[in-house]
Amino acid sequence: MTFTLATWNINSIRLREGLVHRLMREEQPDILCLQECKAPVDRMPLEGFRALGYRHVIARGQKGYNGVAILSKLPLREVGAYDFASLGHARHVAGQLENGITIHNFYVPAGGDIPDREANEKFGQKLDYVAAMRDWAHAERPRKSILVGDLNIAPREDDVWSHRQLLKIVSHTPIEVEHLGQAMEAGGWVDITRKDIPQGLLYSWWSYRSPDWDRADKGRRLDHVWATADIAAAGHGSRILRAARGWEQPSDHAPVLASFDL
Repeated sequence: MTFTLATWNINSIRLREGLVHRLMREEQPDILCLQECKAPVDRMPLEGFRALGYRHVIARGQKGYNGVAILSKLPLREVGAYDFASLGHARHVAGQLENGITIHNFYVPAGGDIPDREANEKFGQKLDYVAAMRDWAHAERPRKSILVGDLNIAPREDDVWSHRQLLKIVSHTPIEVEHLGQAMEAGGWVDITRKDIPQGLLYSWWSYRSPDWDRADKGRRLDHVWATADIAAAGHGSRILRAARGWEQPSDHAPVLASFDL
C-alpha cells in the first residue's frame, strides 16, 4: 500500500474549512491529520470533507480550542485517544489502517511566552505533556506506527531562523529540545522530514505578527512527521507546502506531507 499523509495545524476547522477543501482538491493526500480544530466533533464540518472522499473520520474536539482530527480516504479504526499529563485537553487521537499501521495525531501545548515553569504554568504543562509522551513510548514501545502533528518544538538549529536568538524563546529552548529528544528516543522514532531533507533551513510556521512573513522568513519547524524505525525506510517524498501560508485568511502553519510504501 502506498499512501500520502499530510499534517496541518488548521487554527480553526470551521473558519478555514475552505482551505481544507483546497488542500484536499489540490494535493489529494490519502490521510489528513488536523490540529487546533477549535470545535466539538459535532460542530466540525465533516460532511463537506466526506463529499471530497474523506469518509473515514476519527476526532476529538473542544469548544474554542485544541481539537484533533484524522480524515482519511482509507478505512481506519480508532485505537486510542490519550489524555497525556492529565490536562483534560483534546490533544491526541490514534487510528489504525487495515494494513496494521497506526497513526498518532498530536497537538502538543504551545507553552505560553515565558520559558519558566515556576512563572508560567503553561510551560510546565508543555514539559509534562512531552514527558508523558516519552513515558508512554517507553511503556508501549510502538511498532508499525507514524506520529504526526504540531509538536510546538523546533529541535534542530536549522529548524529556526536564528538558533542564537531563539535559545530563550519558547519552542526552541534547550529544555524543550531535550524533552522532545527523549520522547523520540523512547519510541525509536525517526524524523521522516529530516530523513528526506537532511540539510538546510526548514520551517512550517510563520508568526501572524510578521505581515511580511514570506520575505522576512523568520520561521520555525514546529510540525513533524515521525515513524518507528521498523517502517521509517518506507517514508519518502517529504515536503512542506509553504504556499499555503500565503492563502487567503491562512493558518500560521503550513501543511507537512510525506508518502509511505507499506
